[in-house]
Amino acid sequence: MQVEQRVAELVQEKIADREDLFIVRIKMHNNGILEILLDGDKGISIDDCVAVSRHVGFHLEEENVIDRAYRLEVSSPGIDSSLLLLRQYIKNIGRNVRLKLTDGHKEEGKLLSATDDLLVLEQKVKEKGKKAALKTVEFPMDQVQETKVLISFK
Repeated sequence: MQVEQRVAELVQEKIADREDLFIVRIKMHNNGILEILLDGDKGISIDDCVAVSRHVGFHLEEENVIDRAYRLEVSSPGIDSSLLLLRQYIKNIGRNVRLKLTDGHKEEGKLLSATDDLLVLEQKVKEKGKKAALKTVEFPMDQVQETKVLISFK
């Protein structure tokens, strides 16, 4: 059994009673770091990360799943992380995002909706001599290479 698969089972076991929490990514890096990224529909606490870390670490040691030195890191995606799952997009509806499209263009706007196939943004369009107008723009998911939430400190 692959390490990532067993770790996913252990994490699911630990968060089974928490429908608001979900796995974003599990990756065993070549440098020995076992990374578990978790998120929640309303965020995730340090206590949740600690509980998952203890559960996973205990079982990995008991079962001797990893046969070399490793470091277990359990965290939430960072502020500059790309959105990876539809559930993350849905969690961020109403926030401003920056899309990097497969053709290299970048687009910004307020995320209005997200499906497996389509992102809908509200963008401000400024025409010379006129007030800025709002328009709704759709982006097929297969044309979106990366999406990041824009953080405002206003």
